[in-house]
Amino acid sequence: MKDAIIQWIRSFYGTTNFNHSAYDQQAIYWAIGMFAVLVAFSLAVWYISRVILIKVLYALVDRSKSSLDDHLVKNKVFRSLAHLVPLMFMDYFLSIVFYQFPSMHGGLSKLVAVLILFAVMISINRGLNAFRDIIKEKDVYSDKPIQSYFQVGKIVVSGIFLIIMLSVVTSKSPVFFLTSLGAVSAILLLVFKDTILGFVGSIQLSVNDMIRIGDWVTMEKFGADGEVEEINLATVKVRNFDKTITTIPTYSFISDSFRNWRGMQESEGRRIKRSVYIQIDSIHFASEDLIKQLGKIKILNNFIQEREKEIQEYNKKNGFVGEQAINARKQTNIGLFRRYIEYYLQHNPEVNQNMQLLVRQLDSSDKGVPIEVYCFTKTKVWNEFELITADIFDHIFAIVPLFELTIFESPTGKDFRN
Repeated sequence: MKDAIIQWIRSFYGTTNFNHSAYDQQAIYWAIGMFAVLVAFSLAVWYISRVILIKVLYALVDRSKSSLDDHLVKNKVFRSLAHLVPLMFMDYFLSIVFYQFPSMHGGLSKLVAVLILFAVMISINRGLNAFRDIIKEKDVYSDKPIQSYFQVGKIVVSGIFLIIMLSVVTSKSPVFFLTSLGAVSAILLLVFKDTILGFVGSIQLSVNDMIRIGDWVTMEKFGADGEVEEINLATVKVRNFDKTITTIPTYSFISDSFRNWRGMQESEGRRIKRSVYIQIDSIHFASEDLIKQLGKIKILNNFIQEREKEIQEYNKKNGFVGEQAINARKQTNIGLFRRYIEYYLQHNPEVNQNMQLLVRQLDSSDKGVPIEVYCFTKTKVWNEFELITADIFDHIFAIVPLFELTIFESPTGKDFRN
């Protein structure tokens, strides 16, 4: 085709006696004209290729049952491939248009080659995005930091094509640029420090299974308290409980401390660990009247009877009667209170009886004697958990006076005035 076009142009300057001077003088006009025609034809080819690749392929995708082509369409892979057809068409005919101007042909052909490489690079990167979306649909990888690995892959692909582009423009071997990277490695490490740290961090997070997409994490340093939505090469996005979004550097999950609530979510219940502070001067031995009154409580009745029998036998056996009664064993109101809370929790249908349940007395302090409730609810849903916890402590606060105990409160201005 190239020879046929050249012969057709030369035919205008004579078939037997070829007029070289006239041909050379008007060669630039022929080049400009043919270049304009080439651009017009390239635009037409570009339009046709888009019609075929976009409209026709999209119609086929709509009829297809496979999800692969849907992801290719979503990530615009076919749109980027459509640019290759007119660029390759132009690259082929440039040698014909500028066959008498080799320097101009060389410059334009390099430009077109760079554009072709750029289009191929964009197509590969979009193809990687489509492949990423396909993998993320699988349950096995849905909570893994897949995004980070594909970002690294796109950086590597872009770097390779950038070196090839420079090689095309400068007419030097790609090996020259690869060897030159050693001289600028320190600068590259400085520029891509966050990217390198993020890549290392995402690998460690994945290998050690420290966080997954969907985990609820708390990181006080960054004010994050919510669900992990995305794990990228450089950042981790956390949607907080108030719907705000906190962006945290990926490597910070390796270098700093954070709390992952996944263990609670995967367990059989959610923990309640809260204390009630009893005023010390309200603690005393339980009188007969108090024991008789508390014995009317169904869940305490059996315990009080058994404990009273055990104490009487112990005191009688050891002679703690009469003048020695001061050394005798006696029940206390706080001890009965602890037992009541324990039995109350054991009979609460919202408390998981298969997990640890404990009511214990902690070290006393200037705020009184703490009685700690340690148990697990059956539900792990936040609002339901809070309601159950509130109901339990509402009951505890209300029942305290029945045991002749007083809950500690710091004095207020009203107390001082009284």
